[in-house]
This record gives sequence, C-alpha cells and structure tokens, in this order.
Amino acid sequence: MALDTRVLQGDEWDVWYDQLELAFGGVPESPEERQLYRSLTELERSLGVWDGETCVGTAGAFSFRLSVPGAAVVPAAGVTMVSVAPTHRRRGVLTSMMRRQLDDIRAGGESLAVLTASEPEIYGRFGYGTGAYALSVDIDTTRVRLSVPPGTDEVRLRLADLEKSLADCERVYAALVPARPGMPARRPGWERQGLLDPESGRSGASPLKCVVAEGPDGEVVGYARYRVKPDWERSGSDGKVQVSELDALHPAAYAALWRYVFGIDLTWHVQAYGRPVDDPLLHLASDVRRVRPRHRDALHVRLVDLPAALSARSYGAPLDVVLEVEDAFCPWNAGRWRLTAGADGAVRCERTGDAAELELSVRELGSAYLGGVTLTSLATAGRVRELRPGALREASRAFAGDVAPWLPHGF
Repeated sequence: MALDTRVLQGDEWDVWYDQLELAFGGVPESPEERQLYRSLTELERSLGVWDGETCVGTAGAFSFRLSVPGAAVVPAAGVTMVSVAPTHRRRGVLTSMMRRQLDDIRAGGESLAVLTASEPEIYGRFGYGTGAYALSVDIDTTRVRLSVPPGTDEVRLRLADLEKSLADCERVYAALVPARPGMPARRPGWERQGLLDPESGRSGASPLKCVVAEGPDGEVVGYARYRVKPDWERSGSDGKVQVSELDALHPAAYAALWRYVFGIDLTWHVQAYGRPVDDPLLHLASDVRRVRPRHRDALHVRLVDLPAALSARSYGAPLDVVLEVEDAFCPWNAGRWRLTAGADGAVRCERTGDAAELELSVRELGSAYLGGVTLTSLATAGRVRELRPGALREASRAFAGDVAPWLPHGF
C-alpha cells in the first residue's frame, strides 16, 4: 500500500502526537505539556504520513519571527515534531516530508527555516547548518565568587507569583530579542512554555519559582525562574539550584539575579542549561574552570530563499563578493550570487554571471548566517573554498556578529 502524506486534521492530532512520543522513546508527556503543544500546533503547517490508518511519520512548523544580525526580526519556519516510525525507516519518509515542507515554506514567503536536532547529522543533508550553540554550567558556589558591577546593590529583588509576573517577564524578554540573533519573538501562547512545571519533570526538585529584579521606579528589569533540589550528605546539605531562565535589561540587574541564585540557603551548586556561549556570567565568576562550561549545538539554520535571507540581515563591514552556492535539495538557491553590503547599510543579493570568489554550500551559509560561526573556521575545515585572494577574510569579517546567537528555549 502506498504511503499517504497529508496535512494534519484536528481529529487526527492525538494519533499523530502518539507517534511522535513513540519515536522519542515512548514515554508519555505530562497532560500539561501535551495540552500546551496541542494548543500551539499549527494544523495547516503539520504533516502526517499514513500507512492505511497508522501514522508512521510526523513533521510540523511554527510561524516564528526570528532576530537576525542588525536587529531585524524576520519570518522563519520553526521546524518541529519530526519523527518516523521504526517500522518505516529507509523508505524515504523523512525525505518526502522535508521536500514538501521546504516547498511549502518557500511558497509561504519565509526565507529561513530553523530547527533543534535530536540527531544533528540527519539534517545536514537537507541543507541545515549549525548556526547557534548553547552553554551549560554546573557551578560549585563554595569555590566561585561573583564580582558584580556598580549599582548591583541598588537593585531590588522580590519573589513573584509565576502567573502574576508573566506579563512583566515577557516585556523583559521582548526588549532583548532585537539585540541578539537567534531569539524568537514569542507569539501569543508561547509565553506559557516557560511556566510548564509538571511534577513528573522535576526529578525531586521544587516547583518552579520566580524572582524579579526591579529598578528604582519599581519597573521589572529582569527575572529568573528556577527550582531548588534539596540533597544531603553525611556532612550536611548539598542542594542544587536549577536555573531555567535568567534575563535582565542591564548589567546590575543581571548580576543581582545571579548573586541571588548563588546565595540560596542549603544549596552549594548552581546549574543552568541552554545559556548563550558568550554569557556574561563567565566574566562575573572568579574561577571560570569551576563554572565547568560545556557547549553543544542549539539552533540549525536553513536558507530557503537565499537572496531574501542574505538581504534581510546587516553586515559588520562593507562587502562585495560573488558566492558560488551548491544546494542540491533546493536547487533554486544554487548558482552564483553577488552579495553587496554598503557602509550605509544597504544590502543587495542578486544572481550574477561574474566569476565566483567564494565557493560553499547552503549548509555553510546557514552556519554563518546568524554571525556566530565564521566563514574562516568553515574554510579551515575545508567546507568553504576561496577563489579570489582576500575574499574569505572580507566575507568572514562582514558575516561575523558582535554577540553570539542564542536560542533561549526549544520548540
């Protein structure tokens, strides 16, 4: 029987999501989490592959607006919920979903697709490159001190109700989005993700807590959401603070929030995951080794409409370069493109018959797009080829950003 790929219908969602859970180990999610993602699912952007009445493949997309270098926030498809049943491996199910999905994204006018990958090696063959990384820390607070900036002592902190503080926390988050590439501008409903707190997911830690930082006028200028996991040794307490979010609008509030979580009674460790790789915490800490930083991939980026995507961001230096781009999966992107960025900020990307100066695939452009991966490093790995002396240095400098791109939450 031929497999049937079709847009998801509302009455099919539970069966479709059951297949997704099965592909990720078969452990049911909490009712709270399942209900949230049901409410966030965009049915018209969700695909199911069916073998008769059995769902054997899933893929979806969220309609995001993503920050890119230059403070612009551009439409992007947040690819999500991708799975293939173990009974239907190596039958082209994933390729067929990726093909249809990218065609639909292009037809809908989005120039970018982004995703987080359970297995990063899968998506490179569809043109996705790792564009942002994440930092995790596990800090021994008995051996690390914080050197805080002037004004930290003037920041007022108060414990706040999760629901009542939600609007203030979202205003802080929204103000930060344009300043750092890779951050989604949250659409209605996504603010609920940060409040998910099923008991089944706490692993012995406390319910989620929130502390807010206030300025002199009482305005909320930062917040942290965290859990406390009590633990004891023969010598006494050995509790841990698990930070899920910490954002602030200025350095004093930022430092005050970290100092707060460092000082919670009966705890001797602070753990945080998914932080930006250039997190200022690394400079506040007295001993960065005791912070135990670890990196991993976070956001994978795919240019769907190459000229539109390259024209949507700004560049750190004037640029005039001809790119020879390989893109077998989306051939409309393949060929030579002249990318120019003027000192006045004007950017153009057009097809050209001029001689190529840099040769690369769309995957490398995806990695470099948000400014956190340099073209020079990709060239050193043999993935970018310089055809005109000096072109690599010019382009790498122009693509690089002032801050590391960051995806603050999954999707």
